[in-house]
Amino acid sequence: MSQIALPLAARSDGPARIIIGKANSTVAEALVEPERWPYRTAVLTGPPRSGKTLLARWFAESGRGESLDDAHLLPEDEVFHRWNRAQEEGTALLITGGMPPWNITLPDLKSRLGGSLQLELGQPDDDMASELLLSLAAERGLPLRDDAVEYLVPRASRSFAELENLVATIDRLSLERKAPPTLGIWRAALEEVHGPEEPRLI
Repeated sequence: MSQIALPLAARSDGPARIIIGKANSTVAEALVEPERWPYRTAVLTGPPRSGKTLLARWFAESGRGESLDDAHLLPEDEVFHRWNRAQEEGTALLITGGMPPWNITLPDLKSRLGGSLQLELGQPDDDMASELLLSLAAERGLPLRDDAVEYLVPRASRSFAELENLVATIDRLSLERKAPPTLGIWRAALEEVHGPEEPRLI
């Protein structure tokens, strides 16, 4: 397991580090060599909070090319013009969309992006979930120990967004109760995030 450190301040609305694991290692490797992309263009999709924006910012700030984030929310003709401009300038272009499949109606844009490299982020496995919990907690200054991660990971959802929500909930409950996060707070946070039916493994 490794991390890409970005030149960003820690933020309360998401991670400032990209944890590299099975869910995104193929994507991370592809971003290093944009000269191998068809049309020097890649389309990156994946679940919410999975790091699409951070990867796009890292790609642009590393000098490997340009990025167009949340392109699925933009007018299709704007995305098409951006693709054409990158082609004219010989610049690698990383385009991020939402969850796959990204349904494009403009025929010219659909054909061009369809011929580009398709990259998709998966959901985190246990190892990656553990690293994410520790990294998110560290950015908040939340003292989350290894035994907390051992308890939380088997019971937590395999979703970037829900893991982020779980850490935020533990942090909030710890502040509200004016107590360090221990088993009672971990359980309360799991129940709040996943509902009263959250798994209680023996």
